Amino acid sequence: MAERAGLAALAAAVGAFHLTAKAMRAAQERIERALAAGAGGGAAGRAYLAAVRRYFEPYEREAKGQLRHVDRELERLYQLQYNLTAERGVVAKRVEAVRGVLDALAEFRPE
Repeated sequence: MAERAGLAALAAAVGAFHLTAKAMRAAQERIERALAAGAGGGAAGRAYLAAVRRYFEPYEREAKGQLRHVDRELERLYQLQYNLTAERGVVAKRVEAVRGVLDALAEFRPE
């Protein structure tokens, strides 16, 4: 009974995805029919689990690759932000120093 409930929960989770492969859609429909009929264990359950594994494992690898890429890009952007913030601080100090010189210059009046 608990195995069937777990299988039903898995089928519901998988059913929430837009399944693009005919084989996976067919496996999903078969298990949903079997569960509705009160079955779903045994060979039908094992076949469904194998189909789910074949369908989702490549997506996991792809998603992990995308995640690594995004993490690298974020790290690059964080480093760029850090460098620009430091550069801004240097330039702001230069502006203050130049402004000090120009303010001092403004105090002199030609005689």
